[in-house]
Amino acid sequence: MNVVQRLFIFALCFVMFLGVIAESSWAQLDRLRRSKPLAPPIVSETPMVSIPEGKFLMGLDGTQALEDERPGHQVWLDTFTIDAHEVTTAQYAAFLFAATRLVPWQWETVDLAQHGDRPVIGVDWHDAQAYCRWKGKRLPTEAEWEKSARGMDGRLYPWGNQFPRKELANFALGARFSYSQVLMPVQSYEQGKSPYGLYHMAGNVWEWVQDWYATNYYEVSPERNPPGPEEGQFKVLRGGSWSDLPKYLLTYGRFKLPPETRNSYAGFRCAKS
Repeated sequence: MNVVQRLFIFALCFVMFLGVIAESSWAQLDRLRRSKPLAPPIVSETPMVSIPEGKFLMGLDGTQALEDERPGHQVWLDTFTIDAHEVTTAQYAAFLFAATRLVPWQWETVDLAQHGDRPVIGVDWHDAQAYCRWKGKRLPTEAEWEKSARGMDGRLYPWGNQFPRKELANFALGARFSYSQVLMPVQSYEQGKSPYGLYHMAGNVWEWVQDWYATNYYEVSPERNPPGPEEGQFKVLRGGSWSDLPKYLLTYGRFKLPPETRNSYAGFRCAKS
């Protein structure tokens, strides 16, 4: 085989390689395109619950609380409203139809006919904030979320001080994700609702909130309407998920992730001033 023949074969193989790459890229783009609904799904609005103004106990004192959950302190919040349940896949599908955004992680496994009433997962903090703004709302602050889950009596869990059990919350299901097998409809577990009637303030999915995270924020936070730190590396999540042990379901429990994180454990709900 002479040099010209070798160069010809090399060029032919290179062109075929580029063709495979292009086909793969177009296939990925086509999957993303087809993952969006062809028509906006018809979904109902999430009921919102009004949380009255006043003080409540945020955090906890003593060794039962972690360092970033101390000290327990009284916080005053103005009246606000918050979604009665987490944002669903059906609701998020309507948002994707109207907005130009990347689809959530694991979105290709969503079947709206089966999973439309499950909480959307695989969204990062920016996705959650964008959805809430699209609805004329915002993410709740960390303090608003805790009051909505905890009420005025300092309870350990949304339903009271009773240790979690399967009739009260969706939790401790391991680490293997499936919309059908590990997530529950957003309006389920009636016995596990918070004092204000909110669903899944413990378990199902972690929920993004508005605040940046700081370990010692409770030591310096204002007494009225704390907005969280001005900046940070992580955003706060609350409530625990389908995968977590009971200790992560506490109303005062805090969790943090980089705001760009997308995983099978995190969703959100919205609030409004």
